Amino acid sequence: MEETRKKRVLSTTQTIVLSFLLAILIGAFILMLPISSAEGKFTSFIDAIFTATTSVCVTGLVVVDTYAYWSTFGQVVILILIQLGGLGVVTFTMTILMITGRRITLKDRLLLEDAFNMDTMQGIIRFLRTVLKYTVLVEGIGAILYMVYFVSEFGLKGIWYAVFTSISAFCNAGIDIIGPNSLMPYVDHVWINLVTMFLIISGGIGFIVWRDVRQVLCRVRNQEIPLKWMFQKLSLHSKLALVSTAVFVLGGAVLFFVLEYTNPETIGNLSLKGKVLASFFQSVTTRTAGFASIPQQELRNSSILVSMVLMFIGGSPVGTAGGIKTVTVAVLILTAISTAKGNRYVTAFRRTIPLITIRKALAVTMISFMMLGAGTILFSIVQPGNFSDLAFEITSAIGTAGLSRGFTSSLNLAGKVIICCYMYLGRVGPISMAIAFSFRGNKVVGVLPEERVTVG
Repeated sequence: MEETRKKRVLSTTQTIVLSFLLAILIGAFILMLPISSAEGKFTSFIDAIFTATTSVCVTGLVVVDTYAYWSTFGQVVILILIQLGGLGVVTFTMTILMITGRRITLKDRLLLEDAFNMDTMQGIIRFLRTVLKYTVLVEGIGAILYMVYFVSEFGLKGIWYAVFTSISAFCNAGIDIIGPNSLMPYVDHVWINLVTMFLIISGGIGFIVWRDVRQVLCRVRNQEIPLKWMFQKLSLHSKLALVSTAVFVLGGAVLFFVLEYTNPETIGNLSLKGKVLASFFQSVTTRTAGFASIPQQELRNSSILVSMVLMFIGGSPVGTAGGIKTVTVAVLILTAISTAKGNRYVTAFRRTIPLITIRKALAVTMISFMMLGAGTILFSIVQPGNFSDLAFEITSAIGTAGLSRGFTSSLNLAGKVIICCYMYLGRVGPISMAIAFSFRGNKVVGVLPEERVTVG
C-alpha cells in the first residue's frame, strides 16, 4: 500500500510540466468568458486556448488581434499569463507563497531547483528573490522608457501600452496591443528599437548571468578585484552565454543587413541608419522575442533560413527565452572544434566542460531537431500553405519565437492544435518532457562490454 502511494507522487519535473498545462487551461477558461472579449461575446475554446498557450509559453503567435479582439480585462489576463510564463509557473507560485508568509518546504525547494535548472538547493530562495527584484526593476525601467514616447503619442492610454509592451518584451513574448503591424511603424525609431532590444536581451540572457555579473560588480566596487578582471572572474556559463549571445546577435545583424540590403519590401528603402537598426532588431527578435519591425512574409529565402536558425537556437538558459539555448550551441561548437583538433577534452576559457554537459547538449539538440522535423511534416499534411511559411511557423512555435509570415490567422483547426502543442513543448522543453513521462524501471546495472562503431 505504501509502495502504491509512492508511485503516485509526481516528480518535480512532472509537476513543472503539468503546472504549465494547468495555467494554460485556467487562462483559456477565463479568456472564453464574454468579459474578456471587446464585443462581450464568448470566445471559441480553440481560440481561447491558443491565446492562453501563446501567452503562458511566451511565444507571441496569435489567431486574433490582441489590440482589437480582447477587452481591457482580457488584455490584463493575457499580461498576467505572460508574466507567469516568463518567470515560470513554479517561480510565480513560490512568490505568492513568500508574500503570504507560508514556509517554503523541501519539496518546494526541489521544485525551484528543477525550475531554475540548478545543481544544488543551496541559496535557492535567495536566488528567487534576486530573480524577482531583477524582473521588477528591468520591467519598471522599460515601462518608464516606453512612456517617454507612448504617452506623448497616445495620451494616458500610452501608460498601459508602455507597461504591457515592457513586460511582453522582457518575457520574450512578442505580444503587443499597439496596432495590427507589431512594431513596424517604428522600424527606424531609435528610442523604441533600443528600449525593446534592451528588454529582449535582458530577459533572454538568463538570470544566472545577471546574478553572476552582479556578484562580480560587487567585488569590483569593494575593490577586491580590478575592473579589468571582471570578465575573467565570471563563471564559465556566464562567459559562454555572453560571448555566444554577442556572436549570434552581431552575426545575425550582419547577415540580415547584407541579404536584405536591396529588398524594397523590407529594409531596401530605409536610410543607412534605418537599415542597421532594422537588421539588429531582426537579429535580436528572432531570438524568441516575436516583435516584428519589418514584414516577415517579404523576407528573401536566405533571410528566412537565417531567421529559422536563430529562432531554433533562441536565448540563454534560465531566462525568459526559448529555443535550444545559446550555451547549448556553444558547447556543441566547442566539441566539434575539439574533436577536429584531436583533443581528448572539450575546453573553453581555461576550463574543461564535463562530459555530462556535452551529452545533455547533444540530447537537447537532437530531440528538438527531430521534433522540428516531425512537426514540419505533420503540419504540412494537415495545413495547406507554402512550405517556407509552414516551416517558419513550426520553427517559431517550438522556439517560442512568435514571428509569423502572416500565416497564423489563417490556420485551420488541426493547424491550431499542432501549433499549440509545439508552443507548449517548446516552453517546457523536449528533454523535460522526456524525463517527466519516462519509465525508469529498466536500468542497466554495471557497465556493458564496449565495442567500437564507425561514424562519419
